[in-house]
Amino acid sequence: MSISKVLINWYNQNKRDLPWRETNNPYIIWVSEIILQQTRVNQGISYFYRFIEQYPDIKSLASDPIDNILRLWQGLGYYSRARNMYQTANTIVNEYNGLFPKEYSEIIKLKGIGEYTAAAIASFCFNEPVAVIDGNVHRFISRFYGINDPIASSKGKFIFKKLANEIIDNLNPGIHNQAIMEFGALICTPKNPQCSNCPLNEECYAFINNQVSELPIKKKKNKISKRYFNYLHITYNDKTFIEKRVDNDIWNSLYQLPLIETNVKSTLKELEDQPLWFNLFEKTNIKIIHVSELIKHQLSHQQLHTRFYRIEIDNPNNYIQSNYISVNHSDIHQYGIPKLIDNYFANSLY
Repeated sequence: MSISKVLINWYNQNKRDLPWRETNNPYIIWVSEIILQQTRVNQGISYFYRFIEQYPDIKSLASDPIDNILRLWQGLGYYSRARNMYQTANTIVNEYNGLFPKEYSEIIKLKGIGEYTAAAIASFCFNEPVAVIDGNVHRFISRFYGINDPIASSKGKFIFKKLANEIIDNLNPGIHNQAIMEFGALICTPKNPQCSNCPLNEECYAFINNQVSELPIKKKKNKISKRYFNYLHITYNDKTFIEKRVDNDIWNSLYQLPLIETNVKSTLKELEDQPLWFNLFEKTNIKIIHVSELIKHQLSHQQLHTRFYRIEIDNPNNYIQSNYISVNHSDIHQYGIPKLIDNYFANSLY
């Protein structure tokens, strides 16, 4: 029996009941795959339901302002995924008459859709025999065949792609792809894999040679950089002030409080010497109401060291009125804000 048939038989008996497995609608599959990038399934399901309820089809997604989409995405992180989805939705509506392209070669041209997502859509929805290759597939193939090349190396990428496409079931590529990913998620797991329950353990190189814990080979992780954020929660009566992040940086297009970023951890006195502090509070009387504890917020390759300063002012000057949006405290959650700031507001007293 072929590897694919073993995987498919196992899948049919053991697959999880997940909502996106009940359809071959490319829009639904696309949304689920984008949400599940960098997101665990148990966390992503609730976001998936909310997203599909708000945007049941690609036209509804394309027609809504990006700010609403980012607000709905809040908490998932990697906000570029949402921005790319919005751009791709508009591309499909405007250039493909609202219909998802059916071939891998066309799907992969769309913004934010890489090889894995394009293969998933092409195989799940249109039965095109192109292999998906994600972390689960890397792990299974590296262990089963004993691949010692790093998965991110040029040679490694070539080998994994070649093997993944060699073992695919050309008649049932969509089921095969779902099966191999599910097998990696439930049996051939990163830690404590269930090798004793694996129907392929007698043929698995890593199991036979006691190398399961050593594979796959990964390159060293990128160094985590530290950044120091000092957010100024400026209040005037029942108003606070926010701005949209527009630089090519984390949280692009989300809203934030006035920010002073420093190279090292800074004291209040040191912040008072910053140009932005002067601009914000020139000709204004201020009162420091609260200074938060130092908060560490971990991103993929960055660690943010953050303090929030709640500051009351007696009158907003021209600078703050010209450069920031004045919003009611009760309306702050109508804007897409990073989880870090959302947590602050959830725990702060106005």
